Amino acid sequence: MPEPFLSLPGAVAVPDGPDAGVPWHYGNPLGEQRRLDEGRAVALLARAVLTVSGPDRLSWLNSITSQQLLGLAPGASSETLVLDPTGRIEHAVRLVDDGERLWLLVDAPQAAGLLDFLNGMRFMLRVEPEDVTDRYAVIGSTAPLASIRAARESAGGGDAAPVGPGVQRTAPADSPVEPANGDRITWQDPWSHVASGGHQYHEGPHPGEEWRWFETVVERAELDELAALAASDRLGVAGVAAAEALRIAAWRPRFATEVDERSIPHELDWLRSAVHLEKGCYRGQETVAKVHNLGHPPRRLVQLDLDGSDAVLPGSGAEVVTTDGAVVGEVTSSAVHHEYGPIALAVIKRTVDPAAGLRVRADDAEVAAAQQVIVPPTAGAAADVPRMPRLGAVHRPRRSA
Repeated sequence: MPEPFLSLPGAVAVPDGPDAGVPWHYGNPLGEQRRLDEGRAVALLARAVLTVSGPDRLSWLNSITSQQLLGLAPGASSETLVLDPTGRIEHAVRLVDDGERLWLLVDAPQAAGLLDFLNGMRFMLRVEPEDVTDRYAVIGSTAPLASIRAARESAGGGDAAPVGPGVQRTAPADSPVEPANGDRITWQDPWSHVASGGHQYHEGPHPGEEWRWFETVVERAELDELAALAASDRLGVAGVAAAEALRIAAWRPRFATEVDERSIPHELDWLRSAVHLEKGCYRGQETVAKVHNLGHPPRRLVQLDLDGSDAVLPGSGAEVVTTDGAVVGEVTSSAVHHEYGPIALAVIKRTVDPAAGLRVRADDAEVAAAQQVIVPPTAGAAADVPRMPRLGAVHRPRRSA
């Protein structure tokens, strides 16, 4: 049975990929994007919902993931990564605790693998992981869901005034859930600032500082009510295409799009929100510390400003090449932004000159692309330890006979 949001007029479903099964757009992607950006619309997201109950839940997850979770207050939001022993990213998890259960929001394809991992790491601890996606859905917005509904209904439907910027949209990202959301579980993205114990490689203003994003857990039965409000013009809706465009413009990495089998947090600027560099031991920590303090990540995330004159938008996996044709990376996400035009995130080789012009191969064509540096080539080596010369690199003069 299709989601009720797919029954709304103009709804076009995502056919495959990590967002399969939710609306891509409702016939006006750029208009939806503006409304979402202004806090006047919500988007149904392709998220899985897991919970962990039990008194050891925070200390347990703290010991096996990258973020400091001890003392996480009820209602406060966080983000953490599950790494393999070599520091490569296996899962990215959005977290909020309600005082009794820890709620984990993940991209839908992650759910089964993450639940298997958690069950395999329980040992004798008092924790109970559970997949509750069959009972709960997730709504995304740039302002609290309750405030969007209130603003829309007070305006009698139609285009209500934007919710932000206001109190709700400027609250710190690690603050508790807004009272306007009542008892709802709401994750507020910590991307708007460098989390305690984190690190930002980009120098200068970061577009993430303006990013406000909420993911609200609702019972699946409530989707019918929300869809009815949207159908009667008492709730604005947007497709995930709109959410993706805003995310890309904020340089915000996502597991389902930016991560591959080689990804480490440093390459994607994920030390900013999901890694605590001063916490105790966890799987993958040695690589995290070594690359940050002594080495450099082999690749780096960039935003690409794409030439839109040919109306070609390269998709995920499109090759990024230099002007002489050398392949240096690939596109991970792309979208048409309502202000900036066609943009993309891409992972490229660290050594690519930040000033170099690039091109993206798409549909038997090449699209010109200008870099915006997110992770610079100099990222890492924070300890500033002098490099020792390579063995054999020091040549001594021969002694005279």
